This record gives sequence, structure tokens and C-alpha cells, in this order.
Amino acid sequence: MATHLSGKLTKRLVESLQAGRHGDGNGLFLVVDPSGARRWVLRVTVKGQKNSKGAPLRTDFGLGGANVTSLYDARDRALKYRILAKQGINPKYSAVGVIPSFEEVARQVHHDRLPTWRNKKHGDQFINTLRDYAFPTIGKRPVSEIGQPEILSCLSPIWTEKHETAKRVAQRLKVVLDVAKSKGWREGENPVTAIKDAGVLPKVKAKVKHHKAMAWQDVPAFYADLQSRSAMAAKALMLTCLTGSRTGEVLGAKWDEMDLDAGLWTVPAERMKTDTLHRVPLTPAMLEIIEPLKAMQSEYVFEGQKRNAPLSNMSMLMLLRRMKIEGVTVHGFRSTFRDWASEVANAPRELAELSLAHKIGSDVERAYARSDLLERRRALMERWAGYVTQTDNAVINFIGKF
Repeated sequence: MATHLSGKLTKRLVESLQAGRHGDGNGLFLVVDPSGARRWVLRVTVKGQKNSKGAPLRTDFGLGGANVTSLYDARDRALKYRILAKQGINPKYSAVGVIPSFEEVARQVHHDRLPTWRNKKHGDQFINTLRDYAFPTIGKRPVSEIGQPEILSCLSPIWTEKHETAKRVAQRLKVVLDVAKSKGWREGENPVTAIKDAGVLPKVKAKVKHHKAMAWQDVPAFYADLQSRSAMAAKALMLTCLTGSRTGEVLGAKWDEMDLDAGLWTVPAERMKTDTLHRVPLTPAMLEIIEPLKAMQSEYVFEGQKRNAPLSNMSMLMLLRRMKIEGVTVHGFRSTFRDWASEVANAPRELAELSLAHKIGSDVERAYARSDLLERRRALMERWAGYVTQTDNAVINFIGKF
């Protein structure tokens, strides 16, 4: 007998063992019921796959009764299943006629794409929206049986009331069904696409929602209040105000991104919304905030309650609430800076937009505009810092300065 089909059991043991679960090795078991019935069970761990709780996916497969499936045949089938499992393929779906449910495929798609998510939050949003709006109605259905009526049952209840969420759910439904088709589990046109093309769902005029921003005239007094506070969230919010950076960019800032001597903060592409590296000029006012924090010897500039971990995403917003600042969001300070740059500094549009790490112009224009105007942005940010900290007393029109 070939060594790869050897094990602990023998033909005689298979016939004589008493009730219980008897291992042959490599996950193959002979299960003897109290009635004397004997059957083969294989347990495998599918490489890279997780169950609904995030643990490694261990699955048991019945390989038939021992009266019809010999020890050699059981080992042979077990070997084939283990090969599939090591390749990351659930042997359950390799069997002819076995179609997974929508939820099973969705969870696998989510897991397979984990390395591609911008961050954990985005990955969680993918599966959580499906969990809330799709699994209750179509989660247990085989993916081969999901058509337009089933998709409408997920989207119709939220299409007008939660339109942005519904659009994201629709996009994620489409992805899951496209993957299912690529694996041979369904045929024909994707029903999400068919519904969209036919205009089945009503048109909803999206309302543009802007982040509530503080008027630029109110920032100096607000900033002075921040300066009087010692909380780490206050330090982070001060840098957010001065740089116009996004919350995640500030809270995720690490010391290896900072060149204090050159006055430069380089945010890597993977941490930027635009997937493009962004250089932030560090003005003296910004350096005054972060240089003392170096003494903490943390990985992150703004360390949270746990060692070498950043502040919570809610820390700055909660600080605003404690300060009784109503109707203002942290993200809104980007708009505050943008208004000031336009109304007071009279900065060119492209300079103000680049300061906020916005993409400007067409792909062709960006291809030719190689410079990020760092030094011109530094001059603009120094003027902004001077206004915010009230060290620049003249609030004038800076035409031609940039």
C-alpha cells in the first residue's frame, strides 16, 4: 500500500472497534454508533478561510458508510479533500451539485478580499451591510436561486429611506453574485445589473450632506481654548486645525512619517483617501505641538490609552462635545481652512486644493502637473497658522504671495 494512503487503522479494526470516534490520522475518523453502524468522517481546515466568528474554518465531511466505502477508498477520498483544503478550496463546494448559500459566498468573498481593504473599518462595512440588509432575506438561499425578486426584497425597503446605504448594498450584492458565477455556481446576467439597467427602482435625488464647519472667524478663539488643554485629543485637534488633514491621517500619524528637521510629514499612499502619497509642510506652530510628544517614545505621534496604539477615532469629536462646541465636526475644519484660503488669503484654487490633498484636474492634467507645490503650500500654511494662533496680526489679502 502506498505510504500516503497509510494510517493507524486496519481492515480488522474497522470491523471490530466498539462505539466511539477512532482516528486513522490526518483528520480521518471511523465513527462507530451505539447501534454498530460504521461511517467515515473527515475533518479538514480550509487554508485562509474563516468561519462566521473569524476562527479557522474547520469542516467535517461524511465519506460514506464503512460497509460500502473501504478503508483504502476512505483514505483516497480524504487525501483529495485535504489537497483541496490546502489550496484554500472548501471541498464541500467541489462536490457535484452542491451549491453554497449566498451568506457562505459573501463571507468567503469578504475574507478573500481582506488584504485589499483600505482598513479594517471598510472591510467590516462590506460584510456588516450584507449581514443587516441581505442575510435575513436571502442569506440561506443557494446563490443559484437568487434573481431579481430576491434582490428587490433586499433593496426596496431601504432604497428611498437609506439611499446611500442601499446603493452600497447593491454594489456588494453584485460583487458576491459575480464571484459566484465565476466559480460556476450560477448562470446568466447578474440580477443587480438587470434591475439597474431596467430602472426598476425609483430615482432618488440625493441630498448633498456637508460636514458642519466652524466659521473661520471663530477659529482663533477656539484654538486658544485648545492650547489651554493638556489632553492628547486637544493636541491632535490642534494639528488637525493647522494642517487641514483628515481625522484618520492625523490619528494614524507615526513618527517614522515625520522629518522634524526638514519640517515635513509624509503620509504614505495607503493611509490616504486618494491612494496617493501626500506631503504636509510642518510649520513652526505645528512643530510646537508635536515635538514635545517625541519624549513619549511611542510608535504613534498621538498615543491613546494603550501603549503604542493611536487615539480613538471619536476622541476629537468627544472633545468638541466636552467643550460645548455644537454643530461642528472635526472633518469640517478642512472646509474652514478652505473658506479662509479663498476669502482671506486669496490663494489660487489648485494651491488650496492640494493643501487638502484633493485631486484636481483630469488624469491628463495630473500626469503633467508633477509638482505638489510643497513650498508654496508651506507659505500658505504658515499664513494660516499665523491667523489661527494670532501671531500674524494683519488679516490681509495676500494676493500674489503664493
